[in-house]
Amino acid sequence: MDYYIAPSLLSADFGRLAEEIRAIEEAGADLLHVDVMDGRFVPNITIGPFVVEAIRKCATIPLDVHLMIVEPERYIDAFSGAGADIITVHPEATPHLQRAVARVRELGRKAGVALNPGTSLSAVEWVLQDVDMVLIMSVNPGFGGQAFLPASLAKIELLRSQIRRAKLDVDIQVDGGIKADNVGEVAAAGANVIVSGSGVFGTPDYKETIGRMKRNIRSAVGLKA
Repeated sequence: MDYYIAPSLLSADFGRLAEEIRAIEEAGADLLHVDVMDGRFVPNITIGPFVVEAIRKCATIPLDVHLMIVEPERYIDAFSGAGADIITVHPEATPHLQRAVARVRELGRKAGVALNPGTSLSAVEWVLQDVDMVLIMSVNPGFGGQAFLPASLAKIELLRSQIRRAKLDVDIQVDGGIKADNVGEVAAAGANVIVSGSGVFGTPDYKETIGRMKRNIRSAVGLKA
């Protein structure tokens, strides 16, 4: 299994976003995580397709776009057109989850489904075969800088066991409160795509931080350095 670090641009300095993107790529980031919030599904408003399009022009690594919006199916085409490589939607935000993830794949993008902390894994049970990734939220979505919810670890472990039993090739992404000092336990639980906002952008040396996170992951899962 491959492991990936996806810094969340929500914690970047938007006044110098192009510089931040270049810096995070040079530091060894594997993906750029882009949080899209509408002020309805979550209590915050961030960016839309036009900003994603601008980010796409700066970035050379894949854009991992997380739609924390009501009726995400209305905007999948727009974010795909803006350059998203992965598009993740919430079952809590749409009555037609399978249709939404199917549309993402029709557009040639990878499809993800995200679960809030209080949402059961049963919400994705019948679409696991249709997705490339499941995102476990380890904080309540809407704001950066929150503390990791420990109950998320058992949820990650259970999801990984379900994926293995079904013999599926599905990534598990985790987002919320992850830093270098706890990334190992998250990976050991079964996650392989790690989102970190302030845990990377809030540190003085992005390269050192991402390098330490990757070393801690490899150590936790028993891989050679």
